[in-house]
This record gives sequence, structure tokens and C-alpha cells, in this order.
Amino acid sequence: MPELINLGALQLKFLQSKDDTFGSLDLFEMTLQPNARMPIPHYHESWDETIYGLSGVSTWRVDGKDIDVGPGDTTFIRRGVVHGFTNRSGAPASCLCMLSPGVLGPQYFKDIGALLAGGAPDPEKMKETMRRYGLVPVAG
Repeated sequence: MPELINLGALQLKFLQSKDDTFGSLDLFEMTLQPNARMPIPHYHESWDETIYGLSGVSTWRVDGKDIDVGPGDTTFIRRGVVHGFTNRSGAPASCLCMLSPGVLGPQYFKDIGALLAGGAPDPEKMKETMRRYGLVPVAG
């Protein structure tokens, strides 16, 4: 059974995790509500990320370029490349996210959710959590 994680304007449905795949990949469906965004641009040192659009349109800023990902569209984000995302539309947007190898797992998102549960999160605590899981925050 997929694991659901609710982060307010962002919902994740983990379909496979590093624990299920012996570290081969993490695979989750992500739904972004209108105006949802990744608050801190970042890169990964240890994994690549592939995004496949399912519904709506999300905009991914990858290496300084905006890429709209709609149904059937895909984009690849290699490790070391700064990226973030937003939903600029008035409707929810969903996509599949595959991280390879799988090193993140659902716990990262649960820890971020705990920071968000108290209202406006402390940006330094967010960055600290990101670093602990191998995401490297950069200035927006």
C-alpha cells in the first residue's frame, strides 16, 4: 500500500522507496496545489531525478531555465544541478518523481512535515534538515 505524506500545498504518495528497492530508486507521485512551490532551490550530490507529468502543469527551474511539465512531459535533473519547482496555475498539478539511486526515502518528507506543522518554518532548520538528507540548499 502506498504511503501518503501531506505537506499542506504538497502531497506525496510514495510508490517505491529505497527500502523496497534495495537502494535502487525512490518513486513517488507528487501533487502540487495552485501556487505551491519548493521554497529553497537545491541540488543533490548523490542522485539524479526524473520528472514525468501526469496532470496539470508544474514549472521546474532547472539550471536557471524554466521547464513546464504537463501530462506526458518529462525532464531529467542530473546530480549537482540546481533546481526547484512551482505550480503557477489555478489547478492542481501532479507528476511522478523518480530518484536514482534511491537514497532519500519518505522519512525526509516526514521530517520536513514536522517543521511545517508548527506554522511558518525556520529557514535555517529547513536547510539543516535538507543537508542531513543530502540536499544542498542554495540562494534563490
